[in-house]
Formats: sequence, structure tokens, C-alpha cells
Amino acid sequence: MFFNVIRGGVLADRRTYIMSVVGILSGIASYLVGDTDVFILLQTIFTTCGIYFIRKSDNKTKGN
Repeated sequence: MFFNVIRGGVLADRRTYIMSVVGILSGIASYLVGDTDVFILLQTIFTTCGIYFIRKSDNKTKGN
């Protein structure tokens, strides 16, 4: 049980996706609060989407 928690448990394969969603939500929240403008919001969204797509492309070529 303890080793399952160390390895990530049920979220072991979804950590990158969760961090991408958290990044997008934090960008939207900072825009809604007024800390950033729309250009920084878009930059945050594109950056976190880039992390997601790098993760997806890495899994396809890993075994070849």
C-alpha cells in the first residue's frame, strides 16, 4: 500500500495531464482576478498545452 502511494497510486499515469489542467485554470483565474492581461493568459494556455502535447508525442516514439 505504501509503495503504491510513492509511485503515484491511481494518478501515476495522469500527473502531466493534471498539471496541465491546473496550469490552465491558474492562468484563467489570474486573468479573472485582474493580475494579467489576455496576452499573458493565452501564453499560459499555449505553454501548458505544449507540455501536454510533448507528453503525448513522447509516448508514441518511446519504444521505437
